[in-house]
Amino acid sequence: MVDDDLPARLREAAGEHRPDRARMLARVERGMAGPRPAGHPGRRGRPAGWPRVAVVTAAAAGALGVGALALVTTQDSPHQTVVASPDPAGPPAAPAPGVSSPRAPVERSPGRSPEDPATAGSGYLRSDGVVDPNSNAYWAQSNVTLRTEQPLTALMVELRIAETGGIEDAGSWRSLPEEDFTVSVRVRDGALVYRWTLRAGATVPAGEHVFAGQYNHAEGGRDAEDDRYTARATSSGGPAEVTGGFAPGG
Repeated sequence: MVDDDLPARLREAAGEHRPDRARMLARVERGMAGPRPAGHPGRRGRPAGWPRVAVVTAAAAGALGVGALALVTTQDSPHQTVVASPDPAGPPAAPAPGVSSPRAPVERSPGRSPEDPATAGSGYLRSDGVVDPNSNAYWAQSNVTLRTEQPLTALMVELRIAETGGIEDAGSWRSLPEEDFTVSVRVRDGALVYRWTLRAGATVPAGEHVFAGQYNHAEGGRDAEDDRYTARATSSGGPAEVTGGFAPGG
């Protein structure tokens, strides 16, 4: 077992000793070579005591320019002591080619993106279209939602339901007062067209408003890909227009 003042003795010996590099390396190598083979001539005796080994170890460390000392006792020869130095820390590993460093996640606004054909915006006016989730295999409702930041003095909303088989008007409604609008429904250019027009003198307050067209269709799921809506408005901020399609409901 190594005595407690061995590290201090090692440091003191290393500071005072002026080693010959070649001789010290040779002595370390001889020490690490282990015991001589059986039958080899030579005087047998006890291994070198700790003070002597400590001097050799410290001297070797000075000759090799070692920054730190470590005493290693091998399993086969418990009295053999060698010098070791920790491996220097290498540079940080470079990222593999084609692999970029991680980036902070990008925050996204909830709701549909501006690229979504069912969503549109123009100045103070925003809109989106959706097939009502209560639609079924025989009947459907398409909703146009307008959001205005300013009161409107003029407004026209048009909803076009493409003829996909069995299309037939089944009614319409809007969230604004019925008396403020005129409503027309007709078939034109292969589509069922609903139109709401704000009456002269009436106004639409700022906020969110819904216009809905209801219709029967051929049995089965209906594709609303070719359905469209348009809204034209006027306010103190000037005219604005939005158009878009319809996202599936549900």
